[in-house]
Amino acid sequence: MTTTPFTDEVRLETEGHVARVTIDRPKVLNAVDARTLRRLNEIWGRIESDTDVRVVVLTGGGDRAFCTGADMSAEAVGRTGLEYWAGLDPNGFGGLSLRTTLDIPVIARVNGYALGGGMEMVLGCDIVVAAEDARFGLTEPRVGRIPLDGGVTQLVRRLPHTQAMSLLLTGRRASAGELAGMGLVNEVVPAEQLDEAVDRWVADVLACAPTSLRAIKQMVQRTAHLTSREARSARLPALMAALDSADSHEGVRAFQEKRPPNWPGR
Repeated sequence: MTTTPFTDEVRLETEGHVARVTIDRPKVLNAVDARTLRRLNEIWGRIESDTDVRVVVLTGGGDRAFCTGADMSAEAVGRTGLEYWAGLDPNGFGGLSLRTTLDIPVIARVNGYALGGGMEMVLGCDIVVAAEDARFGLTEPRVGRIPLDGGVTQLVRRLPHTQAMSLLLTGRRASAGELAGMGLVNEVVPAEQLDEAVDRWVADVLACAPTSLRAIKQMVQRTAHLTSREARSARLPALMAALDSADSHEGVRAFQEKRPPNWPGR
């Protein structure tokens, strides 16, 4: 395993084809300040350029929190709402919640509180595995703010109106089980089984052709404004690469030879 030495506040560890990103600020429940955001953006950029990475696991350090949003003890307190809005990162909270250039599956390992921007980061992930005692919420209205980094816009597109508004208009915290019932969490397990469950999902992702997954994710992220027929015809770079890739030929051969495929990843 190799560890990229940014700092102990955000860790990037890679092993095989798996990258693990940990927001390691447990003293502030893994809240994100300006410096942490810069490091996260550096990490996402590095992962995007690393063709060997095929899946990402995002989590928080310690056992209490995934991420509790913006660090309210830091510089955000001194800014008005308008100043905060004007300075929003184009990639969304944590450089992830609105990011459209990361064509690699991202799994959220939710080990505790995912509040405010932390829940927005969850909404920026593709698969969500949560501990039973994890709690989620877009709590910004309770401190006079608004979930602008995808919280409002993504939630109302992914849930029925009344379910989305029940979270947005109350700022309440919801259990992992409740969000699983809404369809926002894929699997809920006891905390001691969280790593095992995440590893199962990682294995299932790695069983698929990486070129196919990049094409699928690129289609999902870049064609939401199109009709299904228009989206099918979009000549996206990852789609064109996947259609005549070494992976596509290996997949057919492996099926014919009744063996597991050995994905070249190109």
